[in-house]
Amino acid sequence: MTRAAERLLWLLPLAFFALFFAYPVLNLLVTALHPDGHWELAVFGQVFSDSRFWSVLWFTVWLAAASTVLTLLVALPGAWVLARFRFWGKGLIEALAVVAFVMPTVVVAAAVSSSTERLGVPGLSEGVPAILLAHLYLNVGVVLRLVGNYWSQLDPQVEEAAAALGAPPWRRFLNVTWPRLAPAVLASSAIVFLFTFTSFGVVLILGRIGQANLEVLIYRKVVQLFNLPEGAVLAIVQIILVAVLLVVQSWLSRRLETRQGLLALPRLQRPRTAGQRSIVAAFLVCSLALLAGPIVAVFLDAFGGSQGWSLTNYAALGTSNEGTILFVSPIEAVRNSLVFAVAATVIALIIGSVVAFVLSGRASPLTESIWLLPLGVSAVTLGFGLLITFDEPPVNFRGSAALIPIAQALVAIPFVTRAVLPTLRSVRGNIREAAATLGATPLQTWRFVDLPMIVRGLAVAAGFAMAISLGEFGATVFLARSEFPTIPIAIYRFLGSPGDINYGQAMALSSILIVVTALVVVGTDRLRTSARYL
Repeated sequence: MTRAAERLLWLLPLAFFALFFAYPVLNLLVTALHPDGHWELAVFGQVFSDSRFWSVLWFTVWLAAASTVLTLLVALPGAWVLARFRFWGKGLIEALAVVAFVMPTVVVAAAVSSSTERLGVPGLSEGVPAILLAHLYLNVGVVLRLVGNYWSQLDPQVEEAAAALGAPPWRRFLNVTWPRLAPAVLASSAIVFLFTFTSFGVVLILGRIGQANLEVLIYRKVVQLFNLPEGAVLAIVQIILVAVLLVVQSWLSRRLETRQGLLALPRLQRPRTAGQRSIVAAFLVCSLALLAGPIVAVFLDAFGGSQGWSLTNYAALGTSNEGTILFVSPIEAVRNSLVFAVAATVIALIIGSVVAFVLSGRASPLTESIWLLPLGVSAVTLGFGLLITFDEPPVNFRGSAALIPIAQALVAIPFVTRAVLPTLRSVRGNIREAAATLGATPLQTWRFVDLPMIVRGLAVAAGFAMAISLGEFGATVFLARSEFPTIPIAIYRFLGSPGDINYGQAMALSSILIVVTALVVVGTDRLRTSARYL
């Protein structure tokens, strides 16, 4: 591709990111520094001198750290089982872990609340215990997959040599296994800490009165108190802190990529001794309880009720709620979610594919990092920025639902880029050169050479974009007007309203979102698995 054609390709994603990402983020800075028509730092002083800010910041860090430690304590033994043994049910556990990771946070909050209430343990269905359980459910798959896959590729001959020299198991782990495994554990810890640090839906729904992290505090400052300057300051603080976390996570990931002494194919074995079979059985039971238990509880509540088993909760989804909780019927929220998710997926595929195509050439690591910047801005901050930026001329989206798929696409574009980029880089350059020699234009080369080779990668990217868009809550809660609710918004409002029928409708909507998300994830995983053999 010529440099001129490459520059033309850059125009579309550059314009999209400049208008819908850079401009809103810059507007946040202006709102914080220019609140009353003149430049000042007074709002920063007000925020930083408020003891409430520091207590919320401490709670945010503490909660993320506790969630990370809990996830590691639960997931590391499971990662060892997955790394060492081949057994019935392993694929099911891995699939459930992936579904849990992409499950909408609103649904997870509803599922944890439902399942813990059934256990009957006082204080477990709300507050910090419930938040920790929800974070564990969402992030256990990160550690299981990342650490488990890495652990399975460690050469066991080093440990066998230490055992032959008389080293006990605990010393073999500390002196031989841990130094090689530590990069994977630290990298997964950084990812879990980042996700729990920016947790919004879980803390908003399960947190008690007075419990808030930075994300929830931004939401309350803007939506409930309408204090835009202080909300903007908090959003800027959030951006800076998340950027630092991303730098740390990126550094740890680079250490993980420097793999030495790893096996190309893991050496998995069937559990042979009674002890090994007991360990595997315990892992299966505990994993199913953690990963499937909350989902089962949602379906039990969706089909149950005060009058026994029925479809009452699902039938109520078609009734009009005009003038009450949603102003429209819940089934309209389902339709809105599907329409917005399809639109967001199309936008994310177009922009993400163009970015991946250009990056597959001579792009530097710095250029790649720039296009992944939306990962460094939380969805809450992104939604807030879009809300205050496009509410007046020359670009006025007030009263329109157009910003919802745009915000969802911004969240999904980095995932699309990462899914498509490796496939594009695997296309050998001499194939493109041969097409150009035969007179093919850049567009024809893309259509007849690149596209057939990346179509499966595009399908995988589309699946993830669809799943992300369907469950997006942090940005949508700022942008969705009363006549355009999505499924997560409807679930949140039903959960916050008293009455068995409202709770039942929340569970029914949650079950629908669970089924759709699971179908998308399973289909995507099948495409990715089959692509390995092509």
